[in-house]
Amino acid sequence: MITRKFSGLQITFWLWLLILVGSPLASRGEAQSASSKDGQQHRSAAAAGKEDRTFPALLVSDIHFDPFHDPARLQQLVGAPVSQWSSILSAPPSPNQQQAFAELQQSCHARGVDTPYALLHSSLHAMRLKQPDAKFITVSGDLIAHAFSCRYATLLPGSTQRDYQAFVLKTLSFVISELRASFPGVPVYVALGNNDTACDDYRLDAGSDFLVQTGRIIARGLPPSQRQQALKVFAKGGYYSLMMGAPMRDTRLIVVNDLFLSPRYSTCAGRPDSAATTTEMTWLHEQLAQARRLGQKVWVMGHIPPGIDPYSTVAEFKNICGNGVPEMFLSSDKLADLLIEHADVIRLGIFAHTHMDEIRLLKGSDPHALFEHSVAIKLVPSVSPVDGNNPSFTIARVNRSSGVLQNYQVIAASNQTGIATTWSREYDFAQTYYEAQFSPSTVKELISEFENDRGAKTEASQAYIRNYYAGDRSSELKPFWPLYVCALANHTAKAFAACVCSTGK
Repeated sequence: MITRKFSGLQITFWLWLLILVGSPLASRGEAQSASSKDGQQHRSAAAAGKEDRTFPALLVSDIHFDPFHDPARLQQLVGAPVSQWSSILSAPPSPNQQQAFAELQQSCHARGVDTPYALLHSSLHAMRLKQPDAKFITVSGDLIAHAFSCRYATLLPGSTQRDYQAFVLKTLSFVISELRASFPGVPVYVALGNNDTACDDYRLDAGSDFLVQTGRIIARGLPPSQRQQALKVFAKGGYYSLMMGAPMRDTRLIVVNDLFLSPRYSTCAGRPDSAATTTEMTWLHEQLAQARRLGQKVWVMGHIPPGIDPYSTVAEFKNICGNGVPEMFLSSDKLADLLIEHADVIRLGIFAHTHMDEIRLLKGSDPHALFEHSVAIKLVPSVSPVDGNNPSFTIARVNRSSGVLQNYQVIAASNQTGIATTWSREYDFAQTYYEAQFSPSTVKELISEFENDRGAKTEASQAYIRNYYAGDRSSELKPFWPLYVCALANHTAKAFAACVCSTGK
């Protein structure tokens, strides 16, 4: 995951670049017509009419739970079973908690504060209040805190790698068990993030004992009939596939481990492993092809989204129109290509990693294709406030028959601590954007509105900018709006550059 702080020099550079290459995006959409507003009202009414054909779900990501927030408690947590962690963590803080934690933050060069127990507890309580009847929960990766290995090694310098792995597993087990305890009997579908390893950030060994043990934790809440197969596959690479239970109908959930696809990925020994990527992509192709043959609908969930990383592209001064190459989230387009190839069966892609509330559209580039293949992607915002954002989670409505994400609301916290925190609705997708559902066609329509609004003056653009970052720093996106919008539906470096540098649109 990435921080989102822009210097004045960076802002000046990119504003200058956008002027130099001309207007990358047309401005004809800066004023909405009356007919457009009529269409919005119609779509909003249609969304309301479909409410009775939907059911509730909960989308959560980037919890980044920090068991080191009160460093004096670590020895207790190491020695206690997971079932006792809540009582240990909920006790009054140690007398020197603030000083000890500040020193730990400094030792590990932490850029912010992740999720302490108070915030985890507060967020789970809010989830129960806001979506008490959720039929399933998705967790799209990064359950444990940043700099986890540094924190552990600093506080317990004499520990072994085996000790460290055991503590990582206990932490993962604790977070998942707290979710399950908050929603008894509700399936919790979990993907691994780049922090969720027993080596270090972005490091993982395929076929490792860590994956075997983690698979047992994740599979514990899956349907017994599918548990063994999920465990077998997960042990190879941290990915799995299953048929989602009722009220989902004929819908397969494919959970990918796209850590292997990251340009920062290496084994625990620091070496590349292209075989892990090849094996997973072969498996994913087989899963998607099988779903197509059987007439099944598909949801795909991972952690790191495919496509352009607009923040890093700006932060690293990439001169896209001077033959600069944009920063990519993944090392290749393999994942995006597979999803687009099977867009006819995919109803939704769920990813996260940026900690922001975002959308993407993966679309094919063949101008001669009879049908446009595209996949709607939802990036789920974070519970962790590490980037200075307020914590948030997403409550959703899913269409029973189509498997499409009908609507969603983002619920945000009033502060970053979980203490005396109020959780309230930040926005409602259908009400804000006047769209009847979150599907490829509606996401394409929404992005087209953004493309036609270079100055970010329309109601839709301003709402997206405002809701992108939960808290008081949402205006940071506005200076880079034209470039950012180019990343939403142009997932390849070539298509992104063409969008950014075009002057005749």
